[in-house]
Amino acid sequence: MSTSTPVPVPPLQEEKEEPVIPLFAERPEWADVAPLEQYEGVNPLAPILYSPVYKDATNYFRGIVKIGEKSQRVLELTEAVIRLNPAHYSAWQYRYETLLSINAPLDVELKLMDELAVKYLKTYQVWHHRRLLLTITRKPLQELDFITRSLTADTKNYHTWSYRQWLLAYFNDEDELWTGELDFVDAMLAQDVRNNSAWHHRFFVVWGCGVREGEEDRGRVYKRELTYVKQNISLAPNNLSAWNYLRGIMEHTKTPFASVKAFVRPYTLPIDPASVDIVDLENPPPTKGANLPCPSAIEFLADVYEQEKNTLEAIELWTSLANTHDVIRKKYWEHRIRDALEASRI
Repeated sequence: MSTSTPVPVPPLQEEKEEPVIPLFAERPEWADVAPLEQYEGVNPLAPILYSPVYKDATNYFRGIVKIGEKSQRVLELTEAVIRLNPAHYSAWQYRYETLLSINAPLDVELKLMDELAVKYLKTYQVWHHRRLLLTITRKPLQELDFITRSLTADTKNYHTWSYRQWLLAYFNDEDELWTGELDFVDAMLAQDVRNNSAWHHRFFVVWGCGVREGEEDRGRVYKRELTYVKQNISLAPNNLSAWNYLRGIMEHTKTPFASVKAFVRPYTLPIDPASVDIVDLENPPPTKGANLPCPSAIEFLADVYEQEKNTLEAIELWTSLANTHDVIRKKYWEHRIRDALEASRI
């Protein structure tokens, strides 16, 4: 992955005022187009109160669609509509069709998307449009730097992470794309170990999208990931994302939960203020001052007992969660207890 210095990205902020766009009805070059009203010939009971600028732009957009025009000025019109309403799916689709029809330079379009993707970070359509462009340009490498910069605006944005995973999956055979991807995830988790999106991406990179060169020994990879997640749990024991990752890699590799019982148990007990620091690379203990017992660890240990058919031990832990450590999910734990009791009677 490129190591170029990231370009500062403006902070994410909501659009408080409409962009200043001259009315298309007042532009001589649009005089040949008949605008089409949304409610033409209809008297709606509760019409949406659009602004005059938005009504003007969308009226001309509908007029253009009706006659099927695809031209450079249509790109100007659709950009205006999108800036007024970045979720206008029809404007995005017609813009894409127009780009292809007039053979517009897609590198120019991508530069515009660099701006709009950050400005409208949580709008699905802008990312979908970018995907469509990449399927044609087929130049994915530069996208990784763009995504990294975009994540400075919102490190957990679903659409940004989803786009990165799509990019890696769609261009799966381009090994250069994957170089440094695990280092990228490490950097994101070092910045915020509780970033659930980064943990999810780590699972995708290591386990969910094929086996990369040098990763063929899956047993070695499992041991590496097990060590990694244990170390991160020891630093932040109540980080649910790390516990989910531990659970995920064990289920993926069909490894019995009981194999990590010795690691999990100390996290289910109150912290001992008299304990001394112990260096244990195999089973790193909780850090000093950790908030224990950890509900995620108690749940994990209960699942260990359930797998081992130790129903009474599992029920004891679920009861402690329901009554003390995770009362917000009391009904769920009581459900687990009832299920376990019913299963034991069969």
